[in-house]
Amino acid sequence: MASKIRLLIADDHPIVRKGLMSTVEADSRIKVVAEAHDGEEALRLIREHKPDVAVLDIDMPKLDGLGVAREVSRLALGTRIIFLTLHKDADLFRAAIQAGASGYLLKDSAMQELVSGVKAVAAGQQFVSAALVSLFVETPEKQAANPKDDLLGRLTHTEREILKLIATGKSSKEIGEDLSIHYRTVENHRTNICKKLGIEGANALLRFALQHKLS
Repeated sequence: MASKIRLLIADDHPIVRKGLMSTVEADSRIKVVAEAHDGEEALRLIREHKPDVAVLDIDMPKLDGLGVAREVSRLALGTRIIFLTLHKDADLFRAAIQAGASGYLLKDSAMQELVSGVKAVAAGQQFVSAALVSLFVETPEKQAANPKDDLLGRLTHTEREILKLIATGKSSKEIGEDLSIHYRTVENHRTNICKKLGIEGANALLRFALQHKLS
Protein backbone atom coordinates (compact mmCIF):
# COMPACT_ATOMS: atom_id res chain seq x y z
CA MET A 1 0.00 0.00 0.00
CA ALA A 2 1.35 3.43 -0.97
CA SER A 3 2.30 5.71 1.91
CA LYS A 4 -0.02 8.59 2.68
CA ILE A 5 0.66 12.10 1.40
CA ARG A 6 1.64 14.19 4.43
CA LEU A 7 0.03 17.61 4.23
CA LEU A 8 0.23 20.95 6.04
CA ILE A 9 -2.56 23.51 5.68
CA ALA A 10 -2.04 27.20 6.51
CA ASP A 11 -4.80 29.80 6.46
CA ASP A 12 -5.59 32.56 8.94
CA HIS A 13 -9.33 31.86 8.79
CA PRO A 14 -10.20 28.90 11.07
CA ILE A 15 -13.43 28.05 9.24
CA VAL A 16 -11.65 27.95 5.88
CA ARG A 17 -8.83 25.88 7.39
CA LYS A 18 -11.23 23.33 8.89
CA GLY A 19 -13.16 23.10 5.64
CA LEU A 20 -9.99 22.37 3.69
CA MET A 21 -8.92 19.77 6.24
CA SER A 22 -12.27 17.99 6.04
CA THR A 23 -12.09 17.97 2.25
CA VAL A 24 -8.65 16.41 1.98
CA GLU A 25 -8.97 14.01 4.90
CA ALA A 26 -12.01 12.43 3.23
CA ASP A 27 -9.44 10.89 0.88
CA SER A 28 -7.59 7.92 2.39
CA ARG A 29 -4.36 8.82 0.56
CA ILE A 30 -3.93 12.15 2.39
CA LYS A 31 -3.06 12.85 6.03
CA VAL A 32 -2.98 16.36 7.51
CA VAL A 33 0.03 16.43 9.84
CA ALA A 34 -0.17 20.11 10.86
CA GLU A 35 -2.20 23.29 10.50
CA ALA A 36 -1.10 26.90 10.88
CA HIS A 37 -2.85 30.26 11.19
CA ASP A 38 0.01 32.50 9.98
CA GLY A 39 3.11 32.33 7.82
CA GLU A 40 5.67 32.18 10.60
CA GLU A 41 3.88 29.25 12.22
CA ALA A 42 3.56 27.56 8.83
CA LEU A 43 7.31 27.80 8.21
CA ARG A 44 8.10 26.50 11.71
CA LEU A 45 5.77 23.52 11.27
CA ILE A 46 7.11 22.76 7.79
CA ARG A 47 10.61 22.59 9.28
CA GLU A 48 9.34 20.42 12.13
CA HIS A 49 7.08 17.98 10.26
CA LYS A 50 8.62 18.07 6.76
CA PRO A 51 5.28 17.45 4.98
CA ASP A 52 5.22 16.31 1.37
CA VAL A 53 2.93 19.20 0.42
CA ALA A 54 1.99 22.50 2.07
CA VAL A 55 -1.21 24.33 1.13
CA LEU A 56 -0.67 28.02 1.88
CA ASP A 57 -2.97 31.01 1.72
CA ILE A 58 -1.02 33.75 -0.05
CA ASP A 59 -2.43 36.45 2.27
CA MET A 60 -1.37 35.54 5.81
CA PRO A 61 -0.25 37.59 8.83
CA LYS A 62 3.42 37.86 9.91
CA LEU A 63 4.77 36.17 6.76
CA ASP A 64 2.79 35.79 3.56
CA GLY A 65 2.64 32.62 1.51
CA LEU A 66 5.22 33.87 -0.99
CA GLY A 67 7.65 34.51 1.84
CA VAL A 68 7.09 31.02 3.24
CA ALA A 69 7.67 29.47 -0.18
CA ARG A 70 10.91 31.38 -0.69
CA GLU A 71 12.20 30.21 2.69
CA VAL A 72 11.21 26.60 1.95
CA SER A 73 13.19 26.85 -1.28
CA ARG A 74 16.17 28.61 0.32
CA LEU A 75 16.38 26.02 3.09
CA ALA A 76 15.90 23.14 0.62
CA LEU A 77 13.20 21.62 2.82
CA GLY A 78 11.73 19.61 -0.05
CA THR A 79 8.08 20.42 0.70
CA ARG A 80 6.09 21.20 -2.45
CA ILE A 81 3.87 24.28 -2.27
CA ILE A 82 0.28 24.86 -3.36
CA PHE A 83 -1.01 28.42 -3.04
CA LEU A 84 -4.61 29.31 -2.30
CA THR A 85 -5.93 32.75 -3.16
CA LEU A 86 -9.05 34.80 -3.77
CA HIS A 87 -7.21 36.90 -6.36
CA LYS A 88 -7.45 36.35 -10.11
CA ASP A 89 -4.30 38.35 -10.69
CA ALA A 90 -1.81 37.36 -13.39
CA ASP A 91 1.16 39.16 -11.79
CA LEU A 92 0.54 37.47 -8.45
CA PHE A 93 0.19 34.15 -10.25
CA ARG A 94 3.57 34.58 -11.93
CA ALA A 95 5.14 35.68 -8.64
CA ALA A 96 3.88 32.48 -7.03
CA ILE A 97 5.40 30.32 -9.76
CA GLN A 98 8.68 32.20 -9.47
CA ALA A 99 8.62 31.66 -5.70
CA GLY A 100 8.64 27.93 -6.37
CA ALA A 101 4.94 27.02 -6.25
CA SER A 102 3.90 23.70 -7.75
CA GLY A 103 0.18 24.46 -7.51
CA TYR A 104 -2.10 27.50 -7.55
CA LEU A 105 -5.78 27.26 -6.68
CA LEU A 106 -8.61 29.74 -6.36
CA LYS A 107 -10.41 29.51 -3.03
CA ASP A 108 -13.82 29.47 -4.70
CA SER A 109 -12.94 26.20 -6.44
CA ALA A 110 -10.62 24.73 -3.81
CA MET A 111 -13.14 22.25 -2.43
CA GLN A 112 -13.53 20.72 -5.89
CA GLU A 113 -9.87 20.82 -6.95
CA LEU A 114 -7.79 20.51 -3.80
CA VAL A 115 -7.58 16.72 -3.53
CA SER A 116 -6.60 16.37 -7.19
CA GLY A 117 -4.12 19.21 -6.78
CA VAL A 118 -2.47 17.69 -3.71
CA LYS A 119 -2.10 14.31 -5.42
CA ALA A 120 -0.70 15.84 -8.60
CA VAL A 121 1.81 18.02 -6.76
CA ALA A 122 2.89 15.16 -4.48
CA ALA A 123 3.59 13.14 -7.64
CA GLY A 124 5.91 15.85 -8.92
CA GLN A 125 3.48 17.54 -11.30
CA GLN A 126 2.14 21.09 -11.46
CA PHE A 127 -1.52 21.90 -10.86
CA VAL A 128 -3.35 25.12 -11.70
CA SER A 129 -7.04 25.90 -11.25
CA ALA A 130 -8.88 25.50 -14.53
CA ALA A 131 -10.35 28.99 -14.14
CA LEU A 132 -6.88 30.49 -13.93
CA VAL A 133 -5.65 28.70 -17.03
CA SER A 134 -8.53 30.20 -19.00
CA LEU A 135 -7.82 33.67 -17.59
CA PHE A 136 -4.05 33.81 -17.90
CA VAL A 137 -3.46 31.78 -21.05
CA GLU A 138 -4.10 33.55 -24.32
CA THR A 139 -6.83 32.55 -26.74
CA PRO A 140 -6.08 32.36 -30.50
CA GLU A 141 -7.73 35.76 -30.89
CA LYS A 142 -5.41 37.30 -28.30
CA GLN A 143 -2.42 35.61 -29.90
CA ALA A 144 -3.25 37.25 -33.24
CA ALA A 145 -3.28 40.66 -31.56
CA ASN A 146 -0.11 40.01 -29.54
CA PRO A 147 2.80 38.44 -31.50
CA LYS A 148 5.03 36.17 -29.42
CA ASP A 149 8.59 36.85 -28.43
CA ASP A 150 11.21 35.97 -31.06
CA LEU A 151 12.36 33.15 -28.79
CA LEU A 152 9.31 31.10 -29.70
CA GLY A 153 10.32 31.21 -33.35
CA ARG A 154 13.16 28.83 -32.46
CA LEU A 155 10.73 26.05 -31.58
CA THR A 156 9.26 23.42 -33.85
CA HIS A 157 5.50 22.95 -34.09
CA THR A 158 5.65 19.91 -31.78
CA GLU A 159 7.77 21.79 -29.25
CA ARG A 160 5.26 24.64 -29.21
CA GLU A 161 2.41 22.17 -28.67
CA ILE A 162 4.29 20.60 -25.76
CA LEU A 163 4.97 24.03 -24.24
CA LYS A 164 1.27 24.88 -24.44
CA LEU A 165 0.39 21.66 -22.61
CA ILE A 166 3.06 22.38 -19.98
CA ALA A 167 1.23 25.68 -19.33
CA THR A 168 -1.81 23.66 -18.25
CA GLY A 169 0.28 21.81 -15.65
CA LYS A 170 0.35 18.46 -17.45
CA SER A 171 3.09 15.92 -16.81
CA SER A 172 5.27 14.41 -19.54
CA LYS A 173 3.21 11.22 -19.39
CA GLU A 174 -0.06 13.13 -19.84
CA ILE A 175 1.42 15.19 -22.69
CA GLY A 176 2.62 12.00 -24.37
CA GLU A 177 -0.89 10.56 -24.16
CA ASP A 178 -2.40 13.74 -25.61
CA LEU A 179 0.06 13.81 -28.52
CA SER A 180 0.26 10.02 -28.98
CA ILE A 181 4.02 9.92 -28.38
CA HIS A 182 6.13 8.16 -25.72
CA TYR A 183 6.71 10.14 -22.53
CA ARG A 184 10.48 9.78 -22.99
CA THR A 185 10.10 11.56 -26.32
CA VAL A 186 8.32 14.36 -24.46
CA GLU A 187 11.23 14.51 -21.99
CA ASN A 188 13.67 14.83 -24.89
CA HIS A 189 11.56 17.64 -26.35
CA ARG A 190 11.51 19.39 -22.97
CA THR A 191 15.31 19.23 -22.83
CA ASN A 192 15.61 20.64 -26.35
CA ILE A 193 13.11 23.42 -25.60
CA CYS A 194 15.11 24.48 -22.54
CA LYS A 195 18.32 24.56 -24.60
CA LYS A 196 16.72 26.62 -27.37
CA LEU A 197 15.19 29.09 -24.92
CA GLY A 198 18.28 29.25 -22.72
CA ILE A 199 16.41 28.41 -19.52
CA GLU A 200 16.94 25.88 -16.74
CA GLY A 201 15.39 24.82 -13.45
CA ALA A 202 12.60 22.55 -12.21
CA ASN A 203 9.74 24.91 -13.09
CA ALA A 204 11.50 26.93 -15.80
CA LEU A 205 9.33 25.73 -18.69
CA LEU A 206 6.12 26.28 -16.74
CA ARG A 207 7.20 29.81 -15.79
CA PHE A 208 8.15 30.58 -19.39
CA ALA A 209 4.87 29.23 -20.75
CA LEU A 210 2.82 31.26 -18.27
CA GLN A 211 4.84 34.44 -18.70
CA HIS A 212 4.43 34.23 -22.48
CA LYS A 213 0.74 33.35 -22.07
CA LEU A 214 0.77 30.26 -24.25
CA SER A 215 -2.43 28.33 -24.88
